[in-house]
Amino acid sequence: MSASPIRTHNLGFPRIGARRELKQAQEAYWRGDMDRESLKAAGRELRRRHWQQQADVGLDLVPTGDFAWYDQVLTLSATLDNLPVRHHDAGNPIDLDTLFRVARGSDAAPAAAMKKWFDTNYHYLVPEFRRDQSFSLAWRQIIDETAEALTLGHAAKPVILGPLSYLWLGKAEDEAFDRLELLPALLIAYQELLQALADTGAEWVQIDEPMLALDLPYDWQQAFERVYHTLKDTPLKILLATYFGPLQDNMHTAVNLPVAGLHIDAVRGPEQILAAVDNLAAHKVLSVGIVDGRNIWRNHLQHSLEQLEVAHRRIGDRLWLAPSCSLLHVPVDLDGEATLDPTLKSWLAFAVQKTREVVTLGRLLGGTATDADREAFAESRRVADGRRQHPLTRNPVVRERAGSVTTKDCERQSPFAERVEQQQERLDLPLFPTTTIGSFPQTAEIRRIRREYRQGRIGETAYTNYMKDRIRDAIRRQESLGLDVLVHGEAERNDMVEYFGEQLEGYAFTSNGWVQSYGSRCVKPPVIYGDVSRPQPMTVEWIRHAQTLTPKSVKGMLTGPVTMLQWAFVRDDQPRHETAM
Repeated sequence: MSASPIRTHNLGFPRIGARRELKQAQEAYWRGDMDRESLKAAGRELRRRHWQQQADVGLDLVPTGDFAWYDQVLTLSATLDNLPVRHHDAGNPIDLDTLFRVARGSDAAPAAAMKKWFDTNYHYLVPEFRRDQSFSLAWRQIIDETAEALTLGHAAKPVILGPLSYLWLGKAEDEAFDRLELLPALLIAYQELLQALADTGAEWVQIDEPMLALDLPYDWQQAFERVYHTLKDTPLKILLATYFGPLQDNMHTAVNLPVAGLHIDAVRGPEQILAAVDNLAAHKVLSVGIVDGRNIWRNHLQHSLEQLEVAHRRIGDRLWLAPSCSLLHVPVDLDGEATLDPTLKSWLAFAVQKTREVVTLGRLLGGTATDADREAFAESRRVADGRRQHPLTRNPVVRERAGSVTTKDCERQSPFAERVEQQQERLDLPLFPTTTIGSFPQTAEIRRIRREYRQGRIGETAYTNYMKDRIRDAIRRQESLGLDVLVHGEAERNDMVEYFGEQLEGYAFTSNGWVQSYGSRCVKPPVIYGDVSRPQPMTVEWIRHAQTLTPKSVKGMLTGPVTMLQWAFVRDDQPRHETAM
């Protein structure tokens, strides 16, 4: 390959820390065990560490603005002075407590609503808009942290959510109105923000418009040209970032906007690489998100290079490489996993490893590869070849059973009219039965007993007896309230997904594979690495015990298979529908 340098960058890094340091600092502050300056110091240390980790692997640009005390959309709302009036009076300064009131609520006012961030399991704080909404530069976190990174010697690329996606993701505070009416005022504030970022010394800014991967109404699609013609005179070079899907009908819009570069998600839409190359103006950069930012599997470097080579020949050093999206959605560092099966671990890559893959691909493609890069390439091939037919991934019994499922197996054996009569006769329920969803609170005492059992400090008999006592208490409480269909309370369950995954083959669990769900709420998604099977009964004994305690009907609760799939890191070596079956 001829030497043509490839610039590498990252769209965002996990903010929580490899050991959930941000969560621990947040919750200590909320409890009153840490003062505000100590909380800020914890944030500075995490940012410093994460920037250095990305610089150490060789990225040319590291992101700023991806750190948030609760949520990046909330940070932008504060930056633009657009916080709900019930939590913040215009004209008063915004501080960390203001952000936390919006996120967590207060005695006087409810928190802002949360919604899932596109099709991820991350939740953002929904912006609220009024028809007479004004915007101004009120909270300088993004600006100050960019200056902080530059002072530390990093080539910083600030990241902000674009104005159209920001409006799209928000909601009217009271009466409904066309949020596009707010664009003129919003763009003035964006221009002020971009100028402030330029004043720090940054050269590039990444403006995220993930809504471009959606099927958009005509007026929203047309608004992009107006918005970016307004912002084109910013002193910063704009990299417009799209992700979570291919551009499809929005490709023409995206490639023709007056920006310096375009980022596309080549994991969700590999077919759009050449479409973007064919249509992008000759002076623009094309950033290709070639490493999966949503899943934890190791990149097949050879396959990625084959996808990129034509684009590289066509546009040379105008080709940049990055993960497909922010690495917010994966754990921080695989090196923290000491208990995973070594073979399975060799198939994985967390955020630190993914940034390293991006850099390795850039060097291999650009002709500047080191011996370490070439060894990584060879290792990637060995891992991919070994995984393809490894016994861990394939269970012949499961494959035979899944393959034998017919349409008839998916149909009821009797019509509803017959079933409902049998159900009514057997259950003898009133016309409008009462019940609950299922889970009772997981108290500190329950969590302590579970932890001591796992650590071997109490035996199985003591653990089982304690959980049976909790079940008895749950049944008695429901009977006293007069509920018709009872539940056992789920005291034995650590998590609605993890509990079941731990009892299934084909699932694995990490020790420190934490991912932020929202605020200080972190989860460890299970890893579906092979064909899933159920080697023994799950929950049956607990439900059976609950039913012996009452003459009323007790229902069982199972986390459904689609949720088990969606809340996991799903294997990528076969189509998702096969894993679902």
